Amino acid sequence: MLGDYIPLLVIITFAVILAFLVVLLGTIFGPRRPSQKKAMPYESGMVPYGPGSRRMNIRYYLIAVLFILFDIEVVFFLPWALSFRELGIPGLVLMVIFVVVLEVAHLYAWKKGALEWE
Repeated sequence: MLGDYIPLLVIITFAVILAFLVVLLGTIFGPRRPSQKKAMPYESGMVPYGPGSRRMNIRYYLIAVLFILFDIEVVFFLPWALSFRELGIPGLVLMVIFVVVLEVAHLYAWKKGALEWE
């Protein structure tokens, strides 16, 4: 049983060794010509102004988290659609319940103004 994992262990070991080897070769043979211009932060070719880290509006993070949440929940539709005929009516009822719960969460976020961008 443990012998089934040997090919996986070989692949992981090979990947780790290759990653370290590539980084090591880049460090050894890579060009080293530091300059003040190269040390500056890159921002779309524009000269940076102000601090490097700025405060972001919490709404940005809230919208991002809600997008990920609803996006991941929508992923559950594909397996359900592929096995719809085998699941029959009980599968349909469960998916309707799932969609109703998802829509209640969506309406709650909408009513609270979480999806508004100012």
